[in-house]
Amino acid sequence: MHPTTPAQPFDGSHDREIESLAEFDEVVRDFGTLSHFRFQSVDLTDRTDVLLALDTSAALFLGCPMTPDAAAKARASGALVFPPVPGLSFDPYRGFVYTPDELFASLDEGYEATPDARTYAWFQQTKSDGDIFGSMLRSLHDDAVSDALDELLVGARVVGVMGGHAMARGTEAYAGAARLGRELAREGLMVATGGGPGAMEAANLGAYAAPFDGAMLTDALRLLAKAPRFTPSVTDWARAAFEVRATWPGGGPSVGIPTWFYGHEPPNPFAAHLAKYFSNATREDGLLARCNAGVVFLPGAAGTVQEIFDNATPNYYESRGEPTPMVLVDREHWTERLPAWPLLCSLARERSMESRIALVDRIEEAPAALKRLAG
Repeated sequence: MHPTTPAQPFDGSHDREIESLAEFDEVVRDFGTLSHFRFQSVDLTDRTDVLLALDTSAALFLGCPMTPDAAAKARASGALVFPPVPGLSFDPYRGFVYTPDELFASLDEGYEATPDARTYAWFQQTKSDGDIFGSMLRSLHDDAVSDALDELLVGARVVGVMGGHAMARGTEAYAGAARLGRELAREGLMVATGGGPGAMEAANLGAYAAPFDGAMLTDALRLLAKAPRFTPSVTDWARAAFEVRATWPGGGPSVGIPTWFYGHEPPNPFAAHLAKYFSNATREDGLLARCNAGVVFLPGAAGTVQEIFDNATPNYYESRGEPTPMVLVDREHWTERLPAWPLLCSLARERSMESRIALVDRIEEAPAALKRLAG
């Protein structure tokens, strides 16, 4: 393929990040130059003639397979070329967030064979080695995932649902969290969770069920109950979820943001978009920062308590602008068992965030409380 358009000077009006071969061809057609563009994980082995013919000065190629001649020419013209890293179960330069099918590929051979499990094993090994190359790859990967997540959520009204991983399928609490996710999704919100099992999976399941009639969720909950927890077998747990997806394909979208830091907890297959990180700190802050329509906190333990106050801090200082709604569910849990609510009220007193927090008794009250706080 050779360009037919005279080279156009780069004026910043085009999205410089090119993440697919179709976008690459569009740039060639419309601009006639590759100069100043950033190419992420695009296989360019069949575009050697274009790479040799066009200006690649000040271009950036991140993990793009290309022929040696094309790579040499790009470098000689002043481009930066970061070659693909062989032998990895993940792509540190990826241009998109993950899908469940991608992370659970080879599940038929057992969970241990999946890219998700193999990446966790790699993380454990390189973390213990203290290898700077491994830490660099993790940082590159997480930055690429953040960039992809930002692009995915442009213009979306994102509501977070936080809760513990221990909530078992087949329980009323799990069913309630699923109904919550379904209602929020039907209101046009993008449901975002920590992407793991338990309450997180339930909310993502609810969003998946949003386009279907009410019977679908009831039947799906019944199917999932045969594998209530991811222990002792992640394989059985995940297969039950994929059985639901196969029975009712085309579910609604939602986001899960899990981490290999807690890699013993698998991601759940009901989030259409999985932004999985190595760094839990980056993941936690990024998840809450993107919840521009507020957060619902279901009963949980240490992780959920941390998320409450991670979210409260920018609301307190208004460092991200106007405070966003925070709804805590289960009065007894948050006032007696783990009394986060009294402390949250003390923090909020006489500040803008005071009108943006609520405590409700039942999960069914959460959507209305969220609406009320949003004004």
